Amino acid sequence: MKKNKCNIKRIVALATSVLLVSSLTACGQSETYDSFTFPDQAESSLVAVSDTYVENPIQFQDAGDKDECLAEFASENGACLIRKMEHYYDITLNYENFTPSEVGKAYAETVLEAYPDFHESIEPYLYENIVGGFPAIVDDYDPVWERISYFMDTPGTLKDEYKEEIIAYAEELSGGVHGFEQDGHISYEEAVTFAFVPDALRGTACSALSLWGSKTETGDPITLRLLDWHLGSDNQMCRMHSIIHAINGEKSYTGISFIGFGFIVSAINNDGVFAAILDVGSDETYECEGRKSYTYDLRYALEEYTTAKEVGDYMVGNSADYTWSHNLIITDEKDSFCAEDAVLQAQEKGNAKSVLRDSSTPLLKNLSWDSPDSLCVVNTFATEGNDDKMYPNSNSVRFAKYNEWVAAEDAFTVGELKTMISQEKVNQGQEIGEAAVQNVRNRGTAQIIIIDYHTGNIQVSFTPETGPTDDVEFIDVGNY
Repeated sequence: MKKNKCNIKRIVALATSVLLVSSLTACGQSETYDSFTFPDQAESSLVAVSDTYVENPIQFQDAGDKDECLAEFASENGACLIRKMEHYYDITLNYENFTPSEVGKAYAETVLEAYPDFHESIEPYLYENIVGGFPAIVDDYDPVWERISYFMDTPGTLKDEYKEEIIAYAEELSGGVHGFEQDGHISYEEAVTFAFVPDALRGTACSALSLWGSKTETGDPITLRLLDWHLGSDNQMCRMHSIIHAINGEKSYTGISFIGFGFIVSAINNDGVFAAILDVGSDETYECEGRKSYTYDLRYALEEYTTAKEVGDYMVGNSADYTWSHNLIITDEKDSFCAEDAVLQAQEKGNAKSVLRDSSTPLLKNLSWDSPDSLCVVNTFATEGNDDKMYPNSNSVRFAKYNEWVAAEDAFTVGELKTMISQEKVNQGQEIGEAAVQNVRNRGTAQIIIIDYHTGNIQVSFTPETGPTDDVEFIDVGNY
């Protein structure tokens, strides 16, 4: 018998009786971990738990809504097809019949046709991210390019085919313009910088949940992933939602990302291995000497491996070589993992280690997870003895909320999981000044992704151009 869903609000009040004042409700230039300081709990404000939930939450069905195609755009050589849907761009890149350079050039060419205002709309967003990574920057962008060019110029940091694709894309998109100048036109250097935002500029705060066995009605896994990202001062990211079909035989995958992005944000390969990036609030200094791009390494792993265990082992095994510590949610139809990837400088401090965590891995002291057949990931390591940034910030609140929500249901359908994750008000807290409720779904949430391994179906809630709202719509974007 199902437990009473009305109890969820009362139960979670125990986990959130003190709501923290924090800059980490989303992510962006004020939320990069380099400058983050924990909030003073003395400044906390109490909010009635009844005010933090949608009054009449949507009771979702398992099936998602279908989008109509509004227009189609194809490159001259046929390597790229972009279909403009109602809520996102559906992009097909053909790596089987074209070289990486041909695909990169075709992608840029077609992006400018499908999104004519791409330069003017997206260039300001890039500079907001640059300021986030370099708060003191004025007009000297050499430190930025020093980080970015290292990935492009140093042998062994990036596969040659990825490099060729990035170069061709940037050359076509820029039209021969060079340098860093916010002038409404994306230059070659600016386009290349876009390719390495998580590796060089940072700034993602996300969460994820995997359920299987006794916690799902079918017994098959369901993976939930929230992407929290700096949406842009004009919500530019909300105009860029994309589903990217990379067609390359056994190396094919589907990316849930943004138009014009080449690195992996969230993706699932043809074998059903889903992987997505989540930042970790570690405080190591940035190092790029001798390092690699973890987002392109993740792309390689999804192209080459057929199970979540293989992908996880590869990423954990290479973790010392990346630039910043991070988590990865990695799932398939049999297993669910969190790759807790600690970079070399974090490991050398002696308080961080790389671990492929599963549901049986012992957790940090005082961290509770009460439901078997489930795994939760937020923006900190959670393995016993690992670097602990769980307290006292939004990580602990979000983890506690997930714990209570999952425990409150015997087993979830896809529809019930959608209802659970959309039950909070996203714009709460504004009326009480600086105080902000630490939401799971919040004002920085760009996408909510659900992978149903029973059907192979993918659904995504794309945050609209107006920004996050309490009205959530899940779009069926097809099967993996």
